[in-house]
Amino acid sequence: MYIYNHYMVPNKSLRVLIIGSGGREHALLRACKASPLVAAVSVAPGNGGMEQEAVCYPLNVSDTAAIVALAKKLDANFVIIGPEVPLSVGVVDELEAAGIPAYGPVKAGAKLEASKNFTKEFLVRHKIPTAQGKRFTSSEEAVEYLTSQKFPIVIKADGLASGKGVIIAEDFDQACTAVYDMLDSGCFGKSGSEILIEEFMEGEEASIMLMVCEDRYVMLPASQDHKRVGEGDTGLNTGGMGAYAPAPVVTPEIERRVVSEIVEPTLKGLAEDGIRYRGTLYVGIMITAEGPKVVEFNVRFGDPECQVLLPLLKTDPVAVMYACATGTLDPKTVEFHDGSNIIVVLAAEGYPGTPRKGDVISLPSRIPAGTGIIHSGTVREDNGTITTAGGRVLGVTARGANLAEAAKSAYALISQIRFEGMHYRRDIGARQLRRDREV
Repeated sequence: MYIYNHYMVPNKSLRVLIIGSGGREHALLRACKASPLVAAVSVAPGNGGMEQEAVCYPLNVSDTAAIVALAKKLDANFVIIGPEVPLSVGVVDELEAAGIPAYGPVKAGAKLEASKNFTKEFLVRHKIPTAQGKRFTSSEEAVEYLTSQKFPIVIKADGLASGKGVIIAEDFDQACTAVYDMLDSGCFGKSGSEILIEEFMEGEEASIMLMVCEDRYVMLPASQDHKRVGEGDTGLNTGGMGAYAPAPVVTPEIERRVVSEIVEPTLKGLAEDGIRYRGTLYVGIMITAEGPKVVEFNVRFGDPECQVLLPLLKTDPVAVMYACATGTLDPKTVEFHDGSNIIVVLAAEGYPGTPRKGDVISLPSRIPAGTGIIHSGTVREDNGTITTAGGRVLGVTARGANLAEAAKSAYALISQIRFEGMHYRRDIGARQLRRDREV
């Protein structure tokens, strides 16, 4: 019997359904398979790697009725929602109405990610530090506003854009192009029909992920994602080319300020606004000369940050998620491992634009202890081969006593993986590794 904050969960009692198909969901699947609480786990729609570890069901993740129907068909008594899209259309509300506990916020809470402008107004209203910004639906008004701004400047599509709806414009011409592309050409569809123009914040970014149960929360170790496609943080923004945790750039003093100036005011603000929040709250921060400021909120685990954070939990991650979903979280009971984790994303040719697909992936027959291969954009063909099916194809993870050890193991494993057009960054964690060498 696993006792969690006086809420008794018998071993092998949870029949879990995971929604999603990326690396984040593969990491969640492995956490479920390792949990003593889980009797059975299924995934929808899954990917080529997950098909080798669990039964996967075809599913449109934006179809909330189909998700509820599948959960009922499988007699699932716990659903973990991986991506933001089903959260934004209210799948947790519908699952709860059907009597099925789910990990993730209700639709009202998911708006923190679904609308950049909603979030900006929330931050300003609750006096939470962030960049100054202004919303626009007219390209003419937006361009006029740009004539009086400093550069670089940030242009954001208001809605969900798979992590690609943010443009850092270096000058007026680039900013205008981004405005016209979003508002007039519709490059992000409905998500870009309204935009947010923000001041560019100088500093270093980090990610803070919280597992939230209303006014209670567990803060996971700080992580640092690498968004640009090219080494040295060059090129276009992506969904993330790699990450590591913990990120020492979030010092104890910065963490204290994040808690007092961002986390606690955010949770208090949600309660004041009548939003019951349970699930992951991802706080992207910029560590500026004035202190930490909010870059963005996401309402689910980051991808690829999830893949390095879950293994750092000494307490069963499934138990923590279930406690959040059922209102029984006791943060004092959650413990973490020492050491560092890293993930390096292997991307397809053409990513972050239109990725090449259908290439056979050659994988090593033996995976060294402390390392792993997480599938994201893959499919399993009828003959059993795994082929590429998306932009971010695989993630190679490694754990070590320190970041240098973890990075060495990850890149050693990458040298044994092949597919046509494969590219990846060879400098994940490099900034922190340089700081470590200078100490």
